[in-house]
Amino acid sequence: MSEHASIARPYAKAVFETARESGNFAAWSGALSALAELAQEPQVNSLFAHPRVARDALAGVLIELCGDRLDEAGKNLVRLLARNRRLGALEAISQQYELLRAEAERTIQAQVESALPVSDDHQRRIAEALEKRLGRRVELSVSTDASLIGGAVVRAGDLVIDGSVRARLEKLAAAVSG
Repeated sequence: MSEHASIARPYAKAVFETARESGNFAAWSGALSALAELAQEPQVNSLFAHPRVARDALAGVLIELCGDRLDEAGKNLVRLLARNRRLGALEAISQQYELLRAEAERTIQAQVESALPVSDDHQRRIAEALEKRLGRRVELSVSTDASLIGGAVVRAGDLVIDGSVRARLEKLAAAVSG
C-alpha cells in the first residue's frame, strides 16, 4: 500500500477538487469506496498487471462492475487510471480522498473499543468530549473487546487514549519486573 501513496496523492487531490467544485463529497466517497473494494478482489487485482489485458477492456470491466455508482466523471477517472496503469492505487486514492474530505468538513473518525457495551448516552458524551478536545465534529464507531478486561481505548487520528484495565496491568507488570 505504501508504494501507492505517492502515486495516489495527485489523483486524490484532483478528485477532491472536483468533488468540492460540485459540492458532492458523498458521491465521490461512494464511488471511490466501490472501486477500492473491487481493486482488492484477487480476480480483479490480478488483471491490473496482466500484459495481455487491454487497458480499455480493464477500464470497461471496472466501470461495468460499479454500475450506477459511477457518474461520467468517475468513469473518466477509471479510464485515466487504466491508461496510466494506476488502477492498483485505487485503495490509496480512496483513503487519501477521505482524509482530504474529513479535513475540509472538519470531521474526524474516532473508534472506541470497550470491554463492555457502551450506552448511547455514553457514546454521545464521549463524542462531545472528543469534539471539544479536537475542535472537530467526531464520527464515532464503537466495538467491544472482552480482552480489555475493563475500561476502553479511544483512537482518533494520532490521538490514542488507553484507559483499559489490560493496559494498566501491563504497566504494572513492567514496573514490577523492571
